[in-house]
Amino acid sequence: MVGMGDDGVSSPAAPMAPLFGGHKAGRAAAGWRSLLGRTNCFDVKPWTVEDPDPEQPATRSLARKVGAEFVGTFMLVFVSAAAAIIEHQSDGAVTLFGVAASSGLAAGIVILSIGHISGAHLNPSVTIAFATFKHFSWEQVLVYIAAQMSASLCAAFTLKAIFYPILGAGVTVPSGSVVAAFVMEFIIGFNLMFVTTAVATDVRAVGELAGIAVGATVTMNGLIAGKISGASMNPARTLGPAVAANNFAAIWLYFTAPILGALAGAGAYTAVKLPEDDGTPTVRSFRR
Repeated sequence: MVGMGDDGVSSPAAPMAPLFGGHKAGRAAAGWRSLLGRTNCFDVKPWTVEDPDPEQPATRSLARKVGAEFVGTFMLVFVSAAAAIIEHQSDGAVTLFGVAASSGLAAGIVILSIGHISGAHLNPSVTIAFATFKHFSWEQVLVYIAAQMSASLCAAFTLKAIFYPILGAGVTVPSGSVVAAFVMEFIIGFNLMFVTTAVATDVRAVGELAGIAVGATVTMNGLIAGKISGASMNPARTLGPAVAANNFAAIWLYFTAPILGALAGAGAYTAVKLPEDDGTPTVRSFRR
């Protein structure tokens, strides 16, 4: 995550702090102020894993977070499943890359849109992994998961109303061996959570690129797993379409492998993460 340094520059902050720290004022010559420094039109609140607003009651703040999670998960599930349905409907015109890119774009856009409100988990696996490694409160886990799962159901039944009777193409099911699909879902869940933990919790990470990093990871996972497991990596992505299409083939796989993979990914990054006080200089790639 990224906070603001004493000089107004985006600088790493401790976990649970804002992920987007804003801009660097004063980069121009002396006596000049940046355009963003003179205007308020880009005054965006940073992304946080958990950032309660002291100016409003806790219940109202939580309600807004849950509402943001609902909207964000709805968008992600709707776009991901719709792309798969259209791919089937158009006899392959969208292509595997198009389906994977649609999911990645949706994830990146939603993170940039609501990350500063709810943390943009969008995925029960992410919520559970964050809570397990103390980056999120266990008290809010159930309400977050409820919002994610209900959004998935709403998105799936909306798709059913639009595309019926072709909804089955949007369901994530193994294309062959259940074992191969389980292993693949574990691996892509690991990939997703390793990257998410890095950009959301490490003080040395370039948090401003979180949406791009996570979106690119979702796209990469879709390319390697789309033809094997459907590249769910998210129990919410699987539940809604499965219920709407009444297709529960190997659904247990999509409720276990992504969560186990996410826990392993978060644990792996925690294990390799550099201590904050080891004297290693921060690498400011993509920063000025």
